[in-house]
Amino acid sequence: MKNKRTAIIQSIIAIAFATILPAFNSNVFADCGQNHDQIADLVEVADHAGQFKTLLAAATAAGLVDTLKSEGPFTLFAPTDKAFAKLPEGTVEGLLADIPKLKEILLYHVVGKKIMAVDVTKIKTAETANKKTLSISTNDVTVYIDKAKVTQADVKAGNGVIHVIDSVLIPPKNLVEAADHAGQFKTLLAAATAAGLVDTLKSEGPFTLFAPTDKAFAKLPEGTVEGLLADIPKLKEILLYHVVGKKIMAVDVTKIKTAETANKKTLSISTNDATVYINNAKVTIANIEAGNGVIHVIDSVLIPPKNQNR
Repeated sequence: MKNKRTAIIQSIIAIAFATILPAFNSNVFADCGQNHDQIADLVEVADHAGQFKTLLAAATAAGLVDTLKSEGPFTLFAPTDKAFAKLPEGTVEGLLADIPKLKEILLYHVVGKKIMAVDVTKIKTAETANKKTLSISTNDVTVYIDKAKVTQADVKAGNGVIHVIDSVLIPPKNLVEAADHAGQFKTLLAAATAAGLVDTLKSEGPFTLFAPTDKAFAKLPEGTVEGLLADIPKLKEILLYHVVGKKIMAVDVTKIKTAETANKKTLSISTNDATVYINNAKVTIANIEAGNGVIHVIDSVLIPPKNQNR
């Protein structure tokens, strides 16, 4: 019954995203590629819309126009001129003077396949053209890419689709930024702050972070989180038990059965069909990459065994 109700809710979100959001500013794309049998490519559709001048200027400077005009299919999460204007003063000019960084940021807005609005309830991440990971989440009928709101969906072009977003996407430089972008690790980040571990997780690394979601923390017995926040040494011990001092990607898990944590304890790694477990916690999303490592999302908080020596 619960699964049926969840499926119904997901269908409502998908339908709402596909029908309500495109109504916003629909006149902006009147007479664009979507009304001409999808002949126009992404660049032509964006140019015709008139609200992506900064994006197109940046794509030209980065040498990406031909890529966005090529066969595809692509999904472009397109920040408007207003989105670029929200960046700190001098950011755009600085990026135009640093073409490699500009290119990295622009490719972070492109996915090498076509993702329509109806697909968003089925996926939680998407791999970008430069092999980074975008987080996809929904809140009622609102869809977020990292922390950027989708204001208009399913603007079709001959070689893909555009979803309009209200902020420029910046690739996370570290695990803390990546977790913050995802929006489902508020308790974890609050705990890391209380334990004085934020600077560690922002440092060079590389690290692997097995990250429990807010729902994972909510599964703990009542009062557990509050108790840990009042016992910082124990909180720190538990948090460091979620961190490994090297980068372990999903492809590596079939080759190892254990991993040493940052506090010299041992995690067990096992697979059951296509599911990976860290101790008894299920990995629900793998390979969220950041500049200093990778996050694997888990559905339970890892508690170090009392009899495990350092």
